[in-house]
Amino acid sequence: MKRLTYLAFAIAFIFSILVLIFKWGERVSRTSAFDSSAENRLVMIIDAGHGGADGGAVAPDGTSEAEINLSVAIKLDLIAALFGTKTVLTRDSAHIDYPAGARTIAEKKVADQRSRLAVINGTPGAVLVSIHQNNFPSVTPHGAQTLYAATAGSKELALRIQELLISFADPTNTRGAIKATDDIYLMRNAKCPAIILECGYLSNKDEFNRLTEGGYQTRLAAAIEASWLSLTKELEAVCVKG
Repeated sequence: MKRLTYLAFAIAFIFSILVLIFKWGERVSRTSAFDSSAENRLVMIIDAGHGGADGGAVAPDGTSEAEINLSVAIKLDLIAALFGTKTVLTRDSAHIDYPAGARTIAEKKVADQRSRLAVINGTPGAVLVSIHQNNFPSVTPHGAQTLYAATAGSKELALRIQELLISFADPTNTRGAIKATDDIYLMRNAKCPAIILECGYLSNKDEFNRLTEGGYQTRLAAAIEASWLSLTKELEAVCVKG
């Protein structure tokens, strides 16, 4: 685990260089010296939860879950690019195009979830990483937690991410990875390895402050990518055919 923690630190360090490059107006190539045939046969589906008409949970100051989800997802996408990990984002902005028949918020949510599922199940070699934030009536609960689907490879990825989240991002976190409940649409219907990362609690003031910090978001994203790199062969074995 120490080796993986060091890997996460290295990823975060490289990402900081990437940010500097972007500030100078350079473009980052989607190719990388870290490419391997195994990694290139897998595709990380980065799902920034909610968005559009569905803001998700709301922090006391009015910040929506959807905003933080997208920020973490974009950082993960950029970090993944550095290491040659193929990615597909289910959304890359706050805007979502809904079908004409979706008029109410409920109808828009259903249409959006179905659209995301079509991308997930229609992508060969897909592995779903869905980014969310938690919320609770009490201000006490805190800590990131990973949920996994019933599909092969999901639990292993969730356990690895949870370990790295604790060792790299938040050593005070005592939560463990758990199985997702059947009422979570994407977890129930995705045919590939799939996990949800509840990055933390918007209802906990201290944790919310961390969740809005770019540096902490980078740590979360780095933990995911380090976990992905360490499990490439295992993931390929269960979701890449032929």
